[in-house]
Amino acid sequence: MRLNRFFYLLGQGVKNIFTHGFMSFASVTIIIACLLIMGCFSLLTMNIDTMIDEMQNQNKVIAYVDETLSEDEARALEDKILAVDNVESAEFVTREEAMDNFESDYDDNVFENIDPTVFRHRFVITLSDISLMKQTQAELRKVDSIASVTAHLDYAKKFVTFRNIVSVVSVVLVVILIVVSLFIMTNTIKLATFGRKEEIAIMKMVGATNAFIRLPFVIEGLVLGALGGGIAYLLMWGLYELLTERVMTTMASGIITIIPFYTVALPVLCVFLGVGILVGVIGGTTAIRNYLKV
Repeated sequence: MRLNRFFYLLGQGVKNIFTHGFMSFASVTIIIACLLIMGCFSLLTMNIDTMIDEMQNQNKVIAYVDETLSEDEARALEDKILAVDNVESAEFVTREEAMDNFESDYDDNVFENIDPTVFRHRFVITLSDISLMKQTQAELRKVDSIASVTAHLDYAKKFVTFRNIVSVVSVVLVVILIVVSLFIMTNTIKLATFGRKEEIAIMKMVGATNAFIRLPFVIEGLVLGALGGGIAYLLMWGLYELLTERVMTTMASGIITIIPFYTVALPVLCVFLGVGILVGVIGGTTAIRNYLKV
């Protein structure tokens, strides 16, 4: 009997979606629109963070080895450098390689008659966190046989400031979008329920329990939320792939790195369905709360 009652209420919930087709359409549309806005901004933030990480890895510190050391002795300093906090990796560059790099940067023959011995062996060091560049530079200078350490401190400071601003703005805007989306979607479902207040009042008068009345609305909200989340996910997928293709065919493809959608497809699907269902259920539950007080 209980099972039959459950299927009856389930059927009523699904039936209500088609009975109030326009409001159901409006609810799904609002869910899709809000999820697309949240999804677009969230994916944009993720791509910005990825580009910032790559730019951070390109900001190197160069540690010059004492010129009296041989190549083997200079290479032996790598372990000491890697032992310094905040050092992620260290690439050894010989005098000859350093000269070749300089020659490749100039079209003229400035270095044609210069002996490689005028250059020093060096380590090109990548840091784990460029915000600690100044402290790391000081620690590297303390390593025996390291003559000097060059670091772009001004660039690092500006870079860290930009990264912090992007992070704060991203978090604030995503939170605002989530709050606004929840408010709009919940009130849309409430509006869809307003026309059925007399129906709810009659059911209360004939002795129906609150749970019996509420369940169809919860199921309706769940279905609408899942439907909106699923459609929003498909649209987000297509839109992301379209924009990716457009960007990659422009000159910006050489400086912009875009995260492939398949790497975030599952999390995006779970978030879209989760938010859609959650808001649908909350909307369906709260929409009739006042009407049950008869």
